Amino acid sequence: MLEVIAFVAFAMALAAFLGGRKTAERLEAEIISLRAEIARLSERQTAVEPAPSRADEAQAPGTIEVEDEGKEGPWSRAARGAHEEAGAQEQAEDGGRDGQVAAAAIAEAPTPSAESLESRIGAQWPVWVGGLALALGGYFLVQYSIDAGLLSPTVRLTLAAAFGLALGIAGEVIRRRAMPTIADRFRHAMIPGVLTAAGAATLFGVVYAAHGIYGFIGTAAAFVLLALISLVTVALSLLHGQALAGLGLLASLLTPLFVSSDEPRPWVLFGFLSIAWLATLFASRFRQWTVVPTLANAGLGLWGLAYVVGVTPFEALPVTFALLVMIAGVGLIWPGGGERAESAPGAGRADAAAAGPWERLFAPPYAAVTVSAAIAATVLALLFVSPAVTAERFPVQEFVVVIAALALVGALRATVVYPALFAAFGAIAGTWSLTALSDVLAYLDPALPQLSPEVVVPGSTAMLAAMTLAALFVLISSFVLDRRLGTHSQFAILWAGIGGVVPNAVLAMSFLMTGKFAFDLSHGFAGFIGGLFLLAFVEWLYRRSAETRDMNTRDMNTRDMDIASGLLVAGSFGLFVIGLHAWTDGLATTLAVALLGAGYTFATRARSWPVLPWITVGSAIVVLARIAWEPTIVGAGNLSTTPVFNALLPGYGIPALLLVASAYLLRASSATRVRNLMQALASLFVLLTLAILVRHAMNGGVLDSSVPTLAEQSIYTLLAIGASGIFMTLDTKSPSPVFRYGGMALGALSMLSVLSAHLAGLNPYFSGELLGRIPVFDLLFIGYLLPGVAYAGLAWYARDKRPWPYVAALAVSGAVLAFAWASLSVRRFWQGENVADWRGFLQGETYTYSVVWLVLGVSLLVAGSRFHAKSIRIASAVLVFIAVLKVFLIDMSNLEGFLRALSFIGLGGVLIGIGLFYQRILSNTGNGGRGDAGAATIGPDEGTSRA
Repeated sequence: MLEVIAFVAFAMALAAFLGGRKTAERLEAEIISLRAEIARLSERQTAVEPAPSRADEAQAPGTIEVEDEGKEGPWSRAARGAHEEAGAQEQAEDGGRDGQVAAAAIAEAPTPSAESLESRIGAQWPVWVGGLALALGGYFLVQYSIDAGLLSPTVRLTLAAAFGLALGIAGEVIRRRAMPTIADRFRHAMIPGVLTAAGAATLFGVVYAAHGIYGFIGTAAAFVLLALISLVTVALSLLHGQALAGLGLLASLLTPLFVSSDEPRPWVLFGFLSIAWLATLFASRFRQWTVVPTLANAGLGLWGLAYVVGVTPFEALPVTFALLVMIAGVGLIWPGGGERAESAPGAGRADAAAAGPWERLFAPPYAAVTVSAAIAATVLALLFVSPAVTAERFPVQEFVVVIAALALVGALRATVVYPALFAAFGAIAGTWSLTALSDVLAYLDPALPQLSPEVVVPGSTAMLAAMTLAALFVLISSFVLDRRLGTHSQFAILWAGIGGVVPNAVLAMSFLMTGKFAFDLSHGFAGFIGGLFLLAFVEWLYRRSAETRDMNTRDMNTRDMDIASGLLVAGSFGLFVIGLHAWTDGLATTLAVALLGAGYTFATRARSWPVLPWITVGSAIVVLARIAWEPTIVGAGNLSTTPVFNALLPGYGIPALLLVASAYLLRASSATRVRNLMQALASLFVLLTLAILVRHAMNGGVLDSSVPTLAEQSIYTLLAIGASGIFMTLDTKSPSPVFRYGGMALGALSMLSVLSAHLAGLNPYFSGELLGRIPVFDLLFIGYLLPGVAYAGLAWYARDKRPWPYVAALAVSGAVLAFAWASLSVRRFWQGENVADWRGFLQGETYTYSVVWLVLGVSLLVAGSRFHAKSIRIASAVLVFIAVLKVFLIDMSNLEGFLRALSFIGLGGVLIGIGLFYQRILSNTGNGGRGDAGAATIGPDEGTSRA
């Protein structure tokens, strides 16, 4: 009974709809004729009557609106609208505009209408619910006939099929007779589309029941019928909207699940999925849909994922075919032409105009379609070379083909940027998987081939794939730069980065995993050929740009050219480095990389490419990395024990000299950053060379991780002090922040080393290190006296060149080292060459400390007064104060007899002498008693020049 009521209700609703449409068409025709008549009458009246004054024009509309607003009906409003249109037309003509165009624009402009709750409830929701009810009604009717046993299966399926066809035909009839206003306003809830969707779902269920439940038709027939229904549904979506296309897509994706076979045929499966995908994409292209093609990409990717993971072993070629169809469709069909896609209507143009060029590049129109396709293709391509799945043969060729196709599509259109990025990522990640699965695994774990022989890839195959991808990305990036650098500079710059990074990454992984480190002809040849090609291409770009560049846009084009070419030149350097590592070893590699990097800076004499000096900086970083990996350059077993003249001298010295020469070439360069960085690297390498040679010489020709001795640390301290003085001199000749702050940083580091090493960690008093047999010229001389004198000389040299706190710190450091040398020399005089703390103190030794400290304090006082150095005078006062404390606290309790009395007498005499010294100086200045003037007479602060 319910089914009969449903059919009757459907027939009544259809009749009412058709009758209402006829009435609406008649009323609409009458309204159009009345408007045309009113417009003609208005034109005649305007031609006869004189034009009203400006005051009347301003007042008339307001008067009519106030008086007749509540009285006028729909026809009066139509007449008033015609008068307003005519007045607007005349006003436009008076202002010099085209009146006919303005009137047509006013007449054709749609009236915006807000979608109310009544519209949603009364005009949209019933449509969708009604369509669902119709589909369920057909299902319940079939179920009722089955339960009641009224009809045979053949009759039931025939009636259900007829019902589905009837729904589809009804939808088409209603669509053809539908009013345009209804189609425009309720396009998201169109009755024809809902009826067609219900009919398609019914027919889909009929075919499935005929095959899966009753067995009336075979697998092939069921597959063909289901595919035909889904494709027809997608085709009808061109008439009924995107929702029907989604239903057809869903039916296409579910068809292989509903029709299963004992012998799966992947070509049939992915061939049908490709056809369904293409049909969906063509429909989306005509209607400019984005949701349905995005879902189609995801569905095709999920089917490929299920097949690759679920079937063992799987065939890679059918999946590859489907992926190629998807990639080609996205690049050529929809979104296809990126330039046309950029002209998307509406707010997209305003947003694109407001966004910057890089924002527009990474937010292209219809990005969801390209991103979903790129993700699906990249994931499946990486699964091809993953050990988690098993194929009939290892699908290396399929992986390369999919990545190549994705890269080509990403290079065709400036708006298809994400396939380019995913192709680059897939190439690097896939090459890593390929090379990791190559023979290197068998080398690391000999049991692996026996455990999983199907996942081991021959090293030659992995190497060939890596080289193919490297060459492919080099060629594609060159193609993009040739075609797009002038029109889509950001896109070209992005591809320049891809062309510089991807070949280096894949070749480096291939060489590390599959190459021969002693000598590898293939990787070296690939590296040098690729590097030379990139350099030659950059040279060609600059020459072509110099010939064709417009002078009005020279600055912009030059900037873009410099960025893009810089990325390619950096890529060429990386490829050259790979080639050098493949063809050379040890010291030769280090020197070759240094020479290569310096060559880029030397090339600035012939080419003014801004990136060239930065390549030299990169080569210095590579050399530093090699030194960190192997400090001996040639290996610990091959390093000679001869001081200075060994492999360390050229291995460290030649790169240092090349950097010094490069910094000298850039001394007048306007590129301040790279010039300062080059000076810093040159200084670092010079200091590193000296330090490593000293360490090698003082450790018996062996470089190990042992703690340096006091003598070795003293050499480092003297080197730092000397380098700080050299930087100060260079800064005087050629001012540079590297020389200024670098020299001060070295001085500060050396002072910290004095506190940590000379006075504590390596102090012979604590370490027990022997001082040597020769007095004076012993370990104390090189460890304390020479650095102290060096600090004093550096402080004197820096007085008018560096800030006073830095100069004072240098002077105090020299005084501290002089104090340590004097104290340890006293202990050596009494204890011998072993001055360790466990030996205790003698009474004569204790007294001698007091004498020496007082003499040293007086000497510092004289030197501070002579050189007008306040810091030295302060150090003198501190030293005398320490001597006073020692006499009163230590000598009084430890000395006895004559030595105790002599200690106090000497202290008193020295203190009185210091007082007389100051009194005499103050008296000679004539300002005694005025401490500020006296202080000024004694000497100005460090860091200021003398008057």
